[in-house]
Amino acid sequence: MQSFEFKATSEFVGSRIDKFLSKNINEISRSSIANIIENGGATVNGKPVNKKYKLKENDNITFTVPDPVEYDVEPENIPLDIVYEDDDLLVVNKPKGMVVHPAPGNYSGTLVNALLYHCKDSLSGINGVLRPGIVHRIDKNTSGLLIVAKNDKAHNHLALQIKEHSFKREYQAVVYGNVKENGTVDAPIGRNKIDRKKMCVTYENSKNAVTHYEVISSFNTSANSFTHIRCILETGRTHQIRVHMAHIGHPVAGDDVYGPKKVIKSLNGQCLHAKVIGFIHPRTGEYIEFNSDLPPYFTKFLNRIS
Repeated sequence: MQSFEFKATSEFVGSRIDKFLSKNINEISRSSIANIIENGGATVNGKPVNKKYKLKENDNITFTVPDPVEYDVEPENIPLDIVYEDDDLLVVNKPKGMVVHPAPGNYSGTLVNALLYHCKDSLSGINGVLRPGIVHRIDKNTSGLLIVAKNDKAHNHLALQIKEHSFKREYQAVVYGNVKENGTVDAPIGRNKIDRKKMCVTYENSKNAVTHYEVISSFNTSANSFTHIRCILETGRTHQIRVHMAHIGHPVAGDDVYGPKKVIKSLNGQCLHAKVIGFIHPRTGEYIEFNSDLPPYFTKFLNRIS
């Protein structure tokens, strides 16, 4: 068990305790902090509080992180939009707002919980008990196509394609500003030194990252200009499209991490959809490709700005 102790200074008066702790504890995500608080992990002046508690000057805060435990992820009967399935793999169309795999403080309602119910014991075990079948992931607030392996042979075959950049992943996004022409962002991505939960373009402790983008259409509203783009990933780094587009001055609309401070709340996260996925089938050796429709939140936003 790990404990943190803080005293609220004048600059944090009125701040919510979950936001305060998130700023001061880099190694734990804000969502996990909020869940721990709701389970009694935070006290102020010796008394338990909820995550919405607003700090007063000189409040004594204690935050206790429970010891990690081996967790048996439970199957849950959550509907899945399965685009394709055979004995080796599934292609799933993940909705915005669904977390891919369980993590501390968030063990239910994930894609993995749903997969365990649907597939029973037929999932690869390479990524361990918390990530069975997960070959690659997309962010909670990114929608779209995701491949899942049912056995270790298929998992290894698909993972090698991702590593060798022969695995096709095409996204669509709406970004701020007028993107005038097609282009490529070739810039390494690593962990942000100041905020460890964020990624950034950096040449220290980073990995190469390449994103190709194409303009689909541009829009001008009374408040902002936007561009609907297609992004093709050559590599697959954490938050790659979001980081790269922000790096060139065109953050993804709705992105509350890499976008402007005044976020478009109606989008409930970044306007980013994994639209196309293509790969060599691990058993047949044939190339197969899948294309998903843009989801309602995306098309509604396009209609709003057009």
